Amino acid sequence: MASTPIPANRPLLQARKVDVLPPDELLVILFKEARKRVVAIAATFAVVMLLTLVVGLLVIPRNYTSSTTILAQDSDIIQPLLEGRAVPTGVSDRAGRARQIVYSTRVLDRILEIGGWDVGNMSPIQRDKLMEDIRKNTMVSIPRGDLVQIDYRDTDPERAFRVTDAFSALFIEETLATKARESREAYEFIDKQVNEYHAKLTEAEQKLQDYRSRNADAQPGSATDVNSRITSLRSQVEQARMELLEHESRQAAIEAQLSGESAVTAVQTRENLYNTQLIELRAELDRLLLAFTERHPDVVRVRHQIEDVQRALAAEQQRRLQGGGGPQSEDAQLNPLYNELRSQLAQAKREAAAIRSRMGVAQSLLDQELDRSRRIAASESVLAELTRDYEVNREIYQDLLRRRENARVSMGLDQENRGLTLRVQDPATMPLRPSGLRFMHIAAAGAVLAIGLPLGLLFLLVRFDPRVRSPRQIQQRTGYPLLTVIPAYPTPRERRRQSFRLVASVAMVASVFVVYGLVFAFKLATA
Repeated sequence: MASTPIPANRPLLQARKVDVLPPDELLVILFKEARKRVVAIAATFAVVMLLTLVVGLLVIPRNYTSSTTILAQDSDIIQPLLEGRAVPTGVSDRAGRARQIVYSTRVLDRILEIGGWDVGNMSPIQRDKLMEDIRKNTMVSIPRGDLVQIDYRDTDPERAFRVTDAFSALFIEETLATKARESREAYEFIDKQVNEYHAKLTEAEQKLQDYRSRNADAQPGSATDVNSRITSLRSQVEQARMELLEHESRQAAIEAQLSGESAVTAVQTRENLYNTQLIELRAELDRLLLAFTERHPDVVRVRHQIEDVQRALAAEQQRRLQGGGGPQSEDAQLNPLYNELRSQLAQAKREAAAIRSRMGVAQSLLDQELDRSRRIAASESVLAELTRDYEVNREIYQDLLRRRENARVSMGLDQENRGLTLRVQDPATMPLRPSGLRFMHIAAAGAVLAIGLPLGLLFLLVRFDPRVRSPRQIQQRTGYPLLTVIPAYPTPRERRRQSFRLVASVAMVASVFVVYGLVFAFKLATA
């Protein structure tokens, strides 16, 4: 490679600088570096492939999964007939509790016996760890509302089949037993509550009867009757008071009228009438004389009338004297209006006294009813509390009676397995092929890793190694033109060494494929 003088203050190689190479030059450099390190690349490939083989055969076990499906459904005939009377356990509830049943210690104890593990030689810690492993390898799922699927994974296919089949049988057995036990316990609990509330109801009823027998006013409807009676008596008192006021007003009016009348009244005789008429005519004559003379016709007419009245008065006096009557025989007599007013006053006083008496009786009865109302109000709190206790206990007791009968019917259904039917929809089968990652998947992943790991390391070496591997890097770092490039020629010894490395690399890669072929043939022979 030709060289050009370079200033002392400008280094030829800048070891810390990373140059960006074009893809074509990068591929050429990668190929050259791969030829130099072909043995390391082949060794890395062989080691990764053989480690993958060991992991696939020894480290990662072959797991076999067996599955079973259980159908849980209600009776299509009994359910409509007993709707509202029986309470069968719902399918979703049973399916949701499948994990609790399958993972329970009682079920796992029987699984250990069926699975064939040497439980007798295990310590309690080992036994508990084995149960935990079984729980981890068992998966309970609900594909549908009425289906329960149980999957079990094990390295032994026969044991996986036995355990899965046992899980389905034990799940059905435990579910039906739990269902019957829950129904029986529910019935027994409700029956116990019925007896307790019957005693409470009897005690509350006895207390209520004793209180009513001791308090005559503490009877149903007493408050209503008393209120009605009080209302009626108040109306009577108010009506009597109004009538009394009316009669007292009438009595006052009669007394006022009676005070203006005399017991004896004067009789208006003819003589008195003539005297009165004579007085009036004389008064009229005096009035006329003030305005007229003696010869005026009106004055003359009034004088003639006075003379006529005087003659009639004299004749009447003569007749009275001839009749023998005293001077006062016809002048006075009893006043009839006075007597009528006295009669009306007496009647008004009698009626007022009767009304006062009736109002007093009504007021007395009203006071008695008010006292009774106060006694009833004082006893209402105690009576209400006793009645409330009785009503609450009665309602709860009647509700518990209905629930006990429903629980009795439900218990009968569960005892005869009529309410909920559990049957194996898909029975467990012997697994023929392992599940999960198979050997071919592990081998494929190992091949990808065996190829990608050396190539990745080679790329990182070329990309980040500061040594100059391309003429372009000199021009980029120095900025001077490159005159020529002298290629490197290997010696015969170097060629033989390179050929030996290539042959050894091919042998290592081929040996890996041979080992994989033998393993694959052995697996086919033993399958």
